Amino acid sequence: MKKGDHLFLVDGSAYIFRAYHALPPLTRKSDGLPVGAVSGFCNMLWKLVEESRDTSVGVAPTHFAVIFDYSSTTFRNALYSEYKANREEPPEDLRPQFGLIRDAVRAFDLPCIEKEGFEADDLIATYTRLAVEAGGDVTIVSSDKDLMQLVGPQVVLYDQMKDKRLGPEEVKEKFGVYPDKMIDLQALVGDTSDNVPGVPGIGPKTASQLLEEYGTLEALLEQAEGIKQKKRRENLIEFADQARLSKRLVTLDENTPIDIPLEDLFINEPDGEKLVSFLKAMEFTTLTRRVAATLDTDASEVKSAELDIEGAPRGPDLDPFEGDGVSGETVFAATPQRLAATRAEEGQSAEIDRSSYVTIRDAETLKTWMGRVREKGLMAFDTETSELSAMKGELVGVSFAIEPGEAAYLPLGHVSPDADLLSDPGALEALGGQMKLGEALDILKPVLEDPAILKIGQNVKYDCLVMLQHGIVLAPIDDTMLISYALDASSGLTGHGMDELSERWLGHKPITFKELCGTGRNARPIAAVEIEKVTEYAAEDADVTLRLWRVLKPRLAAEGLAKVYERLERPLVPVLARMEQRGIMVDRQILSRLSGQFSQKQAALEAEIAEMAGEEFNPGSPKQLGEILFGKLGLPGGKKTRTGQWSTDARVLEDLAAEGHDLPRRVVDWRQLTKLKGTYTDALPSHMDAEGRIHTSFSMASTTTGRLSSSEPNLQNIPVRTEEGRAIRTAFVAPKGKKLLSADYSQIELRILAHIADIPQLKDAFRNGIDIHAMTASEMFGVPVEGIDPMVRRRAKAINFGIIYGISAFGLAAQLTIPREEAGLYIKRYFERFPGIRDYMDETKAYAKKHGYVETLFGRRAHYPDITASNPQVRAFNERAAINAPIQGTAADVIRRAMIRVEDALQKADLSAKMLLQVHDELIFEVEDDEVDRTIAIVREIMEDAAGPRVNLSVPLEVDAKAAANWEEAH
Repeated sequence: MKKGDHLFLVDGSAYIFRAYHALPPLTRKSDGLPVGAVSGFCNMLWKLVEESRDTSVGVAPTHFAVIFDYSSTTFRNALYSEYKANREEPPEDLRPQFGLIRDAVRAFDLPCIEKEGFEADDLIATYTRLAVEAGGDVTIVSSDKDLMQLVGPQVVLYDQMKDKRLGPEEVKEKFGVYPDKMIDLQALVGDTSDNVPGVPGIGPKTASQLLEEYGTLEALLEQAEGIKQKKRRENLIEFADQARLSKRLVTLDENTPIDIPLEDLFINEPDGEKLVSFLKAMEFTTLTRRVAATLDTDASEVKSAELDIEGAPRGPDLDPFEGDGVSGETVFAATPQRLAATRAEEGQSAEIDRSSYVTIRDAETLKTWMGRVREKGLMAFDTETSELSAMKGELVGVSFAIEPGEAAYLPLGHVSPDADLLSDPGALEALGGQMKLGEALDILKPVLEDPAILKIGQNVKYDCLVMLQHGIVLAPIDDTMLISYALDASSGLTGHGMDELSERWLGHKPITFKELCGTGRNARPIAAVEIEKVTEYAAEDADVTLRLWRVLKPRLAAEGLAKVYERLERPLVPVLARMEQRGIMVDRQILSRLSGQFSQKQAALEAEIAEMAGEEFNPGSPKQLGEILFGKLGLPGGKKTRTGQWSTDARVLEDLAAEGHDLPRRVVDWRQLTKLKGTYTDALPSHMDAEGRIHTSFSMASTTTGRLSSSEPNLQNIPVRTEEGRAIRTAFVAPKGKKLLSADYSQIELRILAHIADIPQLKDAFRNGIDIHAMTASEMFGVPVEGIDPMVRRRAKAINFGIIYGISAFGLAAQLTIPREEAGLYIKRYFERFPGIRDYMDETKAYAKKHGYVETLFGRRAHYPDITASNPQVRAFNERAAINAPIQGTAADVIRRAMIRVEDALQKADLSAKMLLQVHDELIFEVEDDEVDRTIAIVREIMEDAAGPRVNLSVPLEVDAKAAANWEEAH
């Protein structure tokens, strides 16, 4: 390179991000592969290449390169372990496009450069230095403020999206300092996107003023004691070392070792056939035509490139990248504990060798393995059962791992692969070459119950419940699913299942259950699959679980989430396993009677609906219902779906009902009744065991806020506000000589709102035992609390609870059956009377947009990566969810703490009560008749004190507790 040459350096990682958000989600028609970012990237790059050749708008480049971040930790992580620790994972539909974008750069015949251990900015800094020293000029295509330190007489920063060039004067205008002081300014200010700490209380304006006065960061820190402003002086003195560290973090390395010499960046004319072939493969029709015409290439004669596309990123660059540090848009980047770095440090390979796994067939071998487990002090443990239900399934085998690659499978219930378990499960004999179940459990039990040996599982509650069926209490335990949940709940990642975690963190795709057992007509029970094949599958599960634990567990402490996992997740596992094992008794006759009653009500509603419509039709048919409502009756608000049918979803019907139309209201009633009948009164008997008990399964990692969910069957969605829902609860009964005890938090979320938002009126009302809804009505409508009109109180109640969930005027109008304008006035008046609530909402949204998450009072994080989405509906949904999460999440944490403590308290009090269910803010116990009063006292005390001194709620928690023969009477 020589004087007069011009080097273009494209910040490819920021380019990807901008390209991704510049277009709506796009997929390739032929196979559904996400290609939106690839399309945007190619269009931006082509536009840049074409415009840069036009000397009328600038100097044409002689040299050109696209620089990317490499997916691993850098030297900055060694300086500061929290560097970029707050970065989120990239969107799932973006991940498969990383490798394709590299392919795109190569298709343009442009150098595609990255370097392990260094950031793209360091490479850009190094090439810039070399070009300037050679007498050339440099255009850095980016708007990242981290690169502004490189700007000078021969270097400009070009923001292509805004078509804006920044030289030294523009940097000075923007930040108050010239480029040579940008490093010092950033060291003082810090950078939230990179988690660079800086000095608290100093923003860009203050920093530029200080540097104008003192010249350099070093001079400023040396003379800090002379600064007049007290808080600023104290912060500069206290955080001086932090500022020096920040300077090292933001200073770009201009001496990064490079693999491609500067001279090799000489720009070439794109190979028309090569580029067109790639664009055709991507199915970018418009850009293909444009490129082909410019490069004088006959696109019709060019075949599409045969790309190696598996729907996942390829090569070393699996992840995040630097974003636009100026625009304030969301930046996706890896956590510092990415396994790519961990594997490199530990010399591990991403490949897992299944051939090393062992099948244990005799007692001596099992004892040898258990001896090694004792020496190690931990093992990953997994069970295989004949059914998905831990309560119903028979134990087929267990697997364990003690080191990565050292895993074994112990078959216990296998039959001949030719056996037909589905048609005649009782007539089969066990296959040879297996230990007897009792003999194996005798050897396993002391190890599985040894408090000195950690048992690690993936969804370990399942394994705890399986072993409880055999009289073994699995303890102590760790759970990789719950560790992942505590770390990354709703952070944009798809889930916390083992296969997903393995692919995400280990780069390894495990054998799936479907691959092992087949699907459809070819499906076989796992007990009838060859033991050798099950060994590969089961031992791999244990091996992967152990590897995941080694990767994820250190992140808890590093990211400040160890307390959440250790206090709210792990201790709850055995509690829920015992609850699931106990189950709750249900009266089959009551369910049968209710089914008959519901059928009669259904028929009556159908007749009423037909009369209103003027003809008979199936109210369960969206097509028929839409034609009646909007075609025949011409009701307002009708919208057609993509299929051309009228939309008749729940919201449409609720909106019409709120407008005063009776037919949609009757259809809503019919749907609710049909759902209750099908989901509960007809279906619950099939879930009952021989003793008449139903054993629901609680999921700990399926919600954003920490609330538990229930499935198989779901017992948390039985409506309590409808007559039919309450009737269903009468079928949940206590055995003879016992009662069901319901202990329910009273208005816990409103109490937490009063504390978090610091609302004096609400706090005083709760402290003094005043009816909160009556008080709210009094504040809003100027009426006395005593003798308040029940309708007015109802409206205040709807607003109180609706505000927590971000209710709109539209939603409140539907709830109260009032005009939308009136509902809007209610909400406006509410915020005027309780201004602290609006402040809380605004502050919470701002925090979530800055950090990407919000926290409960106990430190649980709920991530909302889409809170800055360009789509207003997506953004608004995330804002409402972020406002609600600290409140609902704290309530969920409180009841978790109560559940963890209450069983021990009951045992110490020598009470035999057993906890059976958790339903939102309510706990259900089975209690001896003569222990009801003492049990209520203990349960109420534990639940009301569950928040603990750490949170120190400024309002009291109250619990309503009552015992009766069935759930409805106890509620």
